[in-house]
Amino acid sequence: MIDIAITLLLVAIAIGVSRGLRLGLESDLAVAVVRAIAQLAALAAVITLVFENPPYSALFIAVMLGAAAWTSGRRLEGIPGATWIALVAIGLASGVAAGVLFGFDVFRFVPRFLLPVVGMLIGNSMNAVSVAGKLLREDIMSKTLEIEARLALGVRARDALTPYVRRSMVTSLIPLVDATKNVGIILIPGGFVGMILGGASPPDAARVQAIILFMLLGSVSIAAMATAVLVTRAFIGPGERIVIPAALT
Repeated sequence: MIDIAITLLLVAIAIGVSRGLRLGLESDLAVAVVRAIAQLAALAAVITLVFENPPYSALFIAVMLGAAAWTSGRRLEGIPGATWIALVAIGLASGVAAGVLFGFDVFRFVPRFLLPVVGMLIGNSMNAVSVAGKLLREDIMSKTLEIEARLALGVRARDALTPYVRRSMVTSLIPLVDATKNVGIILIPGGFVGMILGGASPPDAARVQAIILFMLLGSVSIAAMATAVLVTRAFIGPGERIVIPAALT
């Protein structure tokens, strides 16, 4: 616990700087620290329980998936079936990636590996769904006249939306793509650092980190693509028309 208290000195410095510069971030930083401590303690307790009772793994994963879908669904507010769109996109991306990893025995199919890996897949896929869906919704809303002009020229609805779909997907992938490109040069990932601190050899840490980066890059890409397809369908009506949902008008 002493080591945690020492690291909290850094947060205290940040709070002091915020107060000095009148940024008003003191309460946010303090709440973030308290929530992190409470949530990590709860997570440790729950995962310990799951390790001792493997059948609970499915329930734990279902809770994570439901919470992720609800969180992303709020970001996609106004789109019909937003929570279901998020659930399908996150579930598909995480399920495909987990199926490959555990199906080909990259990781052993036991709770000790299953929960952390699926948790990372769900969390990163959730971020991609939130960013891609929200940006695509906003682009369609702000560019409606431009899209309708393309439709008037005989362009199919899906083709008319392609530039905005591409932009939303690229934007949602930027953080992970940049991290993958610059790993070991600018970025030393947390997984690599954690394994080194835990006593693993550098080659083993590098191998596991590469697996993590590639599995996340794949799952996030699938999540962004699935979101783009599902959100696009929500805005396309019969007769190749763009339909703005009533909740957004």
